[in-house]
Amino acid sequence: MITRSSKLPRSLLFSLQLPRRCTRALHSSLSPPPIPQPTPFVPDPTTFLTLIGRQLSKHAPKITTWDSLFSLTSTQLRELGVEPARSRRYLLWWRDQFRRGIYGIGGDLQDVVDGVAEMRVKEVPVGESVKKVVVNTPPGVAELAQGKLVQGFRVRGAGTIVGSYAELVKESGGSVARLKVQEGMWEVRRGHKVHGGERRRKYVLSQIAKKAKGTVK
Repeated sequence: MITRSSKLPRSLLFSLQLPRRCTRALHSSLSPPPIPQPTPFVPDPTTFLTLIGRQLSKHAPKITTWDSLFSLTSTQLRELGVEPARSRRYLLWWRDQFRRGIYGIGGDLQDVVDGVAEMRVKEVPVGESVKKVVVNTPPGVAELAQGKLVQGFRVRGAGTIVGSYAELVKESGGSVARLKVQEGMWEVRRGHKVHGGERRRKYVLSQIAKKAKGTVK
């Protein structure tokens, strides 16, 4: 292994480093990550941007196709006006999550009509007993032999569906609920700065201490 402490001429050490142009060429030769398929709950870029929040849905007119949503680079997003930089990083992070099959609430639902999914309480046998679970069903289908289990929702009490953004159907007694796309359903909230954040915390705390002693007015 060659290190800076090796007894080799300095010029030779620099000549052994990979040229920057070669590094760029290697980076550009890497195949782009695959574009995932849309899901019934997330069928288009507008829905995706609406779900992840942080007001990114306002950029939907600039990102019109599913392929462009998952292929635009950070530089290209900046040229389209997606600002500030933390918004681009957030969008790129959610793109990577979606590629890996990691969704927010409702992302795995299969029976969705016009952005609305219906969920029902279903009894399933567990050993010698019966357990109540929440399943996704086609709209208006009361009896279903099988249904996809919905993540993030549970049954409370005798049979009431509970979970974020669940809208109970009144006449069902709580056993039927609907989930529809809403702004920021998948949003990861930003933390708030305490004492000016990491960069200014030491200075701000010192000013607070001085003010407490009466040395700063």
